[in-house]
Amino acid sequence: MADRPYTILSCGISLDGYLDGATQQRLVLSNEADLDRVDEVRAECDAILIGAATVRNDNPRLLVRNPERRLRRRSRGLAESPIKVTVTGRARLDACSNFFTTGDSEKLVYCASPALPAARRRLSSVATVIDGGEPVEVPRVTEDLFDRGVRRLMVEGGGRVHTQFLTADLADELHLVVAPFFVGTSRARRFVGDGAYPWHAGHRAHLAETRQIGDVVLLRYALSSRFEQTS
Repeated sequence: MADRPYTILSCGISLDGYLDGATQQRLVLSNEADLDRVDEVRAECDAILIGAATVRNDNPRLLVRNPERRLRRRSRGLAESPIKVTVTGRARLDACSNFFTTGDSEKLVYCASPALPAARRRLSSVATVIDGGEPVEVPRVTEDLFDRGVRRLMVEGGGRVHTQFLTADLADELHLVVAPFFVGTSRARRFVGDGAYPWHAGHRAHLAETRQIGDVVLLRYALSSRFEQTS
């Protein structure tokens, strides 16, 4: 296998396995203590990757929030927050979204080959637009990120992106936070979709850590031989 970053998948889900609700209003699954934990993980990564649908639906900033963590990054000669990365098939992204307009870090957009000209016209002033293949090939993305100096990658979804990384066996660990309630509708977005996963009834993933954080629970799974016991 070609070199790729050490990759952490991170998300929160409801008790019935959903990432979000079925309305336009964003569903808050986590709590402040867990959001601070996520902030700490972010601060130790070189890049954060999300799908284009998450950029559109959630309009996230993807910044390190804690001032001391930002300061530690600056002392290491880094931007205050990790590189922002997204993948898109049709380049339906707004250059004015928070993903592009907030923070001092580099922004990378991996776009499917047919939409590359449109993506560059729309986004080249706010991001580096890269040919990701047709369709976008996640192994190709991770190899290119490694070539750009990314050694530690955090993947924050959504469901299609998590599915792509997991079915391609490109994750080293999974941080799954379970919120204590149900969404209750199949119209909501699930954590992952259909696919051939390396972990199944005959090959179980290793549960490396469980941690109660207020009213949520963190399940930390080791998904590769590169798994780091502490991170």
